[in-house]
Amino acid sequence: MGSLRESLNRFKQQQEKCQSTLTSIAAGSKTSNRTTTPAPRVAPAASTLAKNPVPAVKFSNDTERLQHINNVRKSPVGAQIKKVIDLLFESRQAFTAEQINEACYVDVKGNKAVFESLAKNPKVNYDGKRFSYKSKHNVRDQKELLRLIRTFAEGIAVADLKDAYPTVMEDLQALKAGRQIWLLSNFDSQEEIAYPNDPRVPIKVDDELKQLFRSIELPRDMLDIERDLQKNGMKPATNTAKRRVMAQNGNILNKPKQKKKKKTEISKRTKLTNAHLPELFRNLNG
Repeated sequence: MGSLRESLNRFKQQQEKCQSTLTSIAAGSKTSNRTTTPAPRVAPAASTLAKNPVPAVKFSNDTERLQHINNVRKSPVGAQIKKVIDLLFESRQAFTAEQINEACYVDVKGNKAVFESLAKNPKVNYDGKRFSYKSKHNVRDQKELLRLIRTFAEGIAVADLKDAYPTVMEDLQALKAGRQIWLLSNFDSQEEIAYPNDPRVPIKVDDELKQLFRSIELPRDMLDIERDLQKNGMKPATNTAKRRVMAQNGNILNKPKQKKKKKTEISKRTKLTNAHLPELFRNLNG
């Protein structure tokens, strides 16, 4: 009997403990509901939304640049090589592969075909680390240009000098204006040739050429000279036949036509000074 009573007492104690625990939990939940329940959210007025519109979503400012880089690197190898050569020509500086990538977005280091073509290009000098432009003649200013031309007594093609340095064409014209060189055009190809105009340069003419020049007799009549020029595809600067016809006709063709003077007539709008003689102005034009 004693053990049964002890069991009942322990059961009652457990029930009381559970009841008190449930009571405290219920009281705590009511308090939290009163303190944490958020206030109802009020929708913003339409006027507020109109004054402060939501900013549109913008793409990154770098998107256009990334698209350009992608287009460059997907372009043909030849187009990428030209882009690099243009950079080297305009800057006249030596660039590493990384610097070329930064300047014109051509990935020389990452594209084997571009690297090999660029290193073997005749217009590019590669020293194992840097790429630079290689012109046909290594001159950098007007003094070196004149020194080079003077070494070509028989002339040097201007086309071979165009890529020497950026202002080479202006320097050629300056040397020509200063009578230090001659710029003459080849009759067949219309290509300009630069010749030195230096009295220190010996120019020897073969005796055979001298004899040939002196043996050619020019026609005495200008008409014959003009015909020979036309036969060789050249346009004469004169027209002797036309000038002779004009001379025979007393230069009538050159006389300007005289303009006929307009006959002036008196009208009612004409200012009259002899108003005391009305019989002179009876037949006035309206």
